[in-house]
Amino acid sequence: MASKSEPRKLRKQREQLKAELARVGDLRPGSLVGRYRKCGKPNCHCAGEGAPGHGPSWSLTRKVDGKTVTKIIPAPAVPQTREQIAEYRRFRKITRELVEVSEQLCDVQLETPKAASQEAKKGVSRRRSRPRSSPKSKRS
Repeated sequence: MASKSEPRKLRKQREQLKAELARVGDLRPGSLVGRYRKCGKPNCHCAGEGAPGHGPSWSLTRKVDGKTVTKIIPAPAVPQTREQIAEYRRFRKITRELVEVSEQLCDVQLETPKAASQEAKKGVSRRRSRPRSSPKSKRS
């Protein structure tokens, strides 16, 4: 059986997580990748052996309706995009914790005698219901 302080502790934790959720900033899902490419011109510096190529060219990839979507991110926006991805991950962590705490609180509430007694009251009615109409039809 759960202690009396446990529901109070869980409610406090839930409220803290909700407050944390309210402070979430700009966010975006996905992975940011810097890519280097070779242009194919034989006299270009990228054509040399061991040359990394041109770049990096930044792209953000994520799944949308089961399909991979790629968006090109300009180099000056890379730090901001990294912050947005980090904020999205923080958001996911907070919501996961909120669901876990809420589920624990629901389980604790099921264990309390008050919840059990109310459950019993809802299930059984002492009065018998009356039939709304007589068994025989009034029409002939």
